[in-house]
This record gives sequence, structure tokens and C-alpha cells, in this order.
Amino acid sequence: MRTLQEAYEAVETYSPAEEQFNRRRRTIGLLVAPVAFLALLVAPLPLTPAAHRMSAVMVLVIVLWVTEALPMAVTALFGPVLAVLMGIAPARQALASFADPVIFLFIGSFMLAEAMFVHGVDKRIAYTALSWRFIGTSGTRMLVVYGAVATALSMWISNTATTAMLFPIGLSIVTHVRQSAARGQGDLRRFALAMMLITAFGASIGGMGTPVGTPPNLIGIGLIERIEHVHIGFFRWMAIGIPAVLVLFVALAVYLSWTCARGLHAGAGSAILVADEMKRLGPVSRGQRNTAIAFGVTVLLWVMPGLLTVVGLGDTLLARAYTQRVPESVAAVVGATLLFLLPVSWRARRFTLTWEDASRIDWGIVLLYGGGLALGDLAFATGLARAVGDGLTNWLPSHSTLALVATFTGLAIVLSELTSNTASANMIVPVALAVGASAGGDPILPALGATLGASLGFMMPISTAPNAIVYSSGYVPIGQMAKYGLLLDIAGFAVIVSLVGGLGPYLF
Repeated sequence: MRTLQEAYEAVETYSPAEEQFNRRRRTIGLLVAPVAFLALLVAPLPLTPAAHRMSAVMVLVIVLWVTEALPMAVTALFGPVLAVLMGIAPARQALASFADPVIFLFIGSFMLAEAMFVHGVDKRIAYTALSWRFIGTSGTRMLVVYGAVATALSMWISNTATTAMLFPIGLSIVTHVRQSAARGQGDLRRFALAMMLITAFGASIGGMGTPVGTPPNLIGIGLIERIEHVHIGFFRWMAIGIPAVLVLFVALAVYLSWTCARGLHAGAGSAILVADEMKRLGPVSRGQRNTAIAFGVTVLLWVMPGLLTVVGLGDTLLARAYTQRVPESVAAVVGATLLFLLPVSWRARRFTLTWEDASRIDWGIVLLYGGGLALGDLAFATGLARAVGDGLTNWLPSHSTLALVATFTGLAIVLSELTSNTASANMIVPVALAVGASAGGDPILPALGATLGASLGFMMPISTAPNAIVYSSGYVPIGQMAKYGLLLDIAGFAVIVSLVGGLGPYLF
């Protein structure tokens, strides 16, 4: 059985032109990063010595992240280490963020996602939804249900993992539609385009729904908690995340259905394909049941504080004790541990997840989060963030909270088109917090807008891993991805600003 990492590598490919672009970008980064670092060191900046040196480190890291001259996880490690070497902070302070509790939330949720992939839980969910009789031979209904599966799954496992799992299923459906549909080639090409785009776009949209849906969410939550000392739990996040997901997915599904699948009949071949795959999956296995149990327990532990609030027990001693003893990070580790305790075969002492499986989680993302958190802490500790915040505040025409939310949501979207959404969140959220504090308003809302905006960036294959995956199919011309992606970026900007500006003051 393939591992999750092998699934990524099997589909995330680049064309020769893209490879040449990436090589040039990395070469530029290797040349520009040290030059920018030295230029900042010798520049006469009105900063304290520690903040001055930290500005050089931050510029070096940002250039390396944007150009991906080094693996982003390596850059995330190098930044705090360089801060120690330059005397900006002691090692214990600079590296403490790599043991932040949210790191363990990452690790636990990644292990749960790995178990879902290893035992085919995600595939069973997808084919069960596609076998719904309501779909029939309608291309529109198939497209919408398939996209809804991508969106729902990515709320709980990474958008890259969701896309990697659904990508071959989407390709199989497209192939059967091409063989059985009695329509022109133009109609079929549009349907194939829509299936690929709703895979990637739906997965990226769904990641906004919960804190664990995509790494930028946890990065923003972690930075807000460490810098502003405000904890954002599952219920409070989902109060904004779920409406954003629903509005954006409905808009995406309606638009793609109208422009690409209207009136298309998929034929009986697609239904037969789904039925054959369901037979191949067989009955629910013990590993799948165990994974569902561990996942269900984890989600229950995550949302328990919100449930206690709903029933009027949010301010009781029980609720306070639960929040203190079972934070989200502990709940994730409890769920992951269950995977090693629930047996698949007790006689053979085989359990739901092995350490070999668990060790394949994306440790690079974990290091990238820790490094971003460390650099954010150092920027505030040295006074660099405050100086940057004061400087940018003077340039902004409006200091209202809504204007700041719009500004940093837009900046995060643009930055996410140029580099990974994880790196974008690491770079833009600390700035949003600093500017929000300097402007005298609520810094949490601009940071929240920046966090959600970092999950967008739909226009180019390099914008997100899901985009790169579906682009490798050959069904998605860059011009079409840019066209549909731009429209979704604009819609996402409007939805995020409206929700954060409208609901945010009541929730945070």
C-alpha cells in the first residue's frame, strides 16, 4: 500500500518550463539572500542593535522562503539558529518555539491523517458519496458531490493529502465520461477542467474550516496565542471558518457547474466505475473502524469546550478544568496514541498504525511552523515588530480595524500566489499583529484575516501543492487556472473581510 508521501510524489510533478523557472528562482534566491542580509546589517537603521540584527535575519529568511532557494523547513531552522549565532537571543529562547504545544497538535493530526490514508478511510468516504443514487448520470451532480467530498475531507486532513487521494479518482471519472458521454470534445474538456479545479480549489477552501484543516490556520492561531495571549479554540475558529467554507464552495460549485458541466450526462460508465471500486474496497475493515474511532474521539475532545458552552456550562469549574487539562494539542496526541493501541490483529500484535507509518508524516511542515513561530517571537522580543508596525501604520491611509483586515487579507492572498501558503502565514501574520497594535485597534482581527487569506492563492500551479497536483493532469491550462483562480481569490477576499469584520468583534 502506498504511503501518503508516495502519493504526493506520484502526482506532484512539474513541466520542463516550470522546472526551469524553479531553478532560476532558486538561483536568484541564493544570490540575493546574502546580499540583502549584508545590506541590512550595514544600513543605518533607527533600531536597537538587537532589532537591527534581527531585521537582517528576517530579510534573509523571507528571500529564501519566497524563492525556495533552500528547502523551506531548512530555512525555518536556520533563521533561529542564525539569531543565536548573532547574539540576538540565547538558544533556549530562540529554539523554545519548536516545542510549542501546537507542534504536538500538528503531529497528532498528521498521524490521524496518515492512518486514514493507510487504511483507505478517505477513499471509502469518497466512493460512498459518489455511489449516491441521487447523482445518477448527471455530470453536474457528480461534480458537486465530488467537490463536496474534497471540501469536507480537507477540513480534517491536509489539503495536499486530500488532493493526492482524490486526484486519481477524478482522473478515472473523467476517462469514463469521455468514453461514454455523447457530447462534443469541447464539453468534455470543460468537464475535465472543472473536475480538476474543484479537486484543488475545494480542498484549499475546506482547509479554512477548522484549525487543523491547513497549516496556516495553526500558524496564525499559535502566533496570536503567543503574542496576544488569546486562545482561539475549535468552536470560535469554526464560527468563522465554516461559513467561509460554505459560501465559497457554493459559489465555486455553482460557477463551475454552470460554465463546465451544465447539461452533461456522464453515462453509465462512471456509475459502473464507482460500483466496481466499492466492491473492490469490500466490507469495512477493522483498521478502518479503529481509525474512525480514534478520529471520532479526537474530534469530540476538540469540540467539548464548545459543547459545554452550548449547554450553558462554559463558565463552570468542570469546563475550566477540562480546558486546562485537555487542550487541543493533548487531544490530538490522545487520538494518535489510540491508533497504536487499537489492534487490527491481536494474535499477530498488529495495531492500527505502526511507527514506520507514523514516521512518514510531513516533518518539514512541523519544522516550518516551529521556525516561523520562533522568528515571530524574536521579532517582538527585540522590538523589530513594533518598529515595523509603527512605520507601516504611518503609511496606511486608514487605521480602522476593517481597513486593516482588508489590507492584510489582500496582502496574504497576493503573497500566497508567489510562495507557499505556510510561508506566507509565517511572514504576514506577525506584521498584521504589529500593525494592529501600533494602530491602537484590535490586532487579532487583521491577523485572523491574514491567516485565512494565506489559504487562498488559486491562480498558479506554484501557488499551492493542490494546484500543482491537478496541473500535472494536462487538463488544466495555466490561463484557465489563472482565470478561475482570480475570480475565487476575489470572492475569498470579500467573504473573509465580511466575516472577520462582521463576526470577529463578537467572537474575539
